[in-house]
Amino acid sequence: MKPQDTEKESLRLGEMGLENFAPYLMNRIIGRYNASLSSEMAELGLTTPQMRSLAVLSVIDGILIRELAVYAVVQQSTLSRALDALAVSGLIRRETDEKDSRATRVFLTEAGREAYDRLWPHMSASYEAMFKGISATEQRNFVATLQTMLRNIRKHDF
Repeated sequence: MKPQDTEKESLRLGEMGLENFAPYLMNRIIGRYNASLSSEMAELGLTTPQMRSLAVLSVIDGILIRELAVYAVVQQSTLSRALDALAVSGLIRRETDEKDSRATRVFLTEAGREAYDRLWPHMSASYEAMFKGISATEQRNFVATLQTMLRNIRKHDF
């Protein structure tokens, strides 16, 4: 093994270039992904934080609000406003947690499930478009790398 393989030189962003800086690339990809869904979200009257919340709730229904903020990658104050709007629209309902009366759980309503089901084909198509020309093996390896990166930097157990 060469010494440079074990020891990485710390480059400044200007030396590395934006096109080689993973956080920049990830932000650009997510920005384009969200933009690709904007017309479908607008038709449903949804914002990006609301769409993310519905997506998470479609997988983990009845989650605590503080956990939903982490999974949806939304600040809790922004999430609170998003959930208020979703509740007014009848897409979610909130319930006090049985074990901790200070905590609140969020559930999809039938209307929320229907809204998510209308949005999912567009989310799926945008996801597939990101991986165009990338083999299934490369895709699995990429997702595994992202999972490792998340474990390396996460602050929560999930």
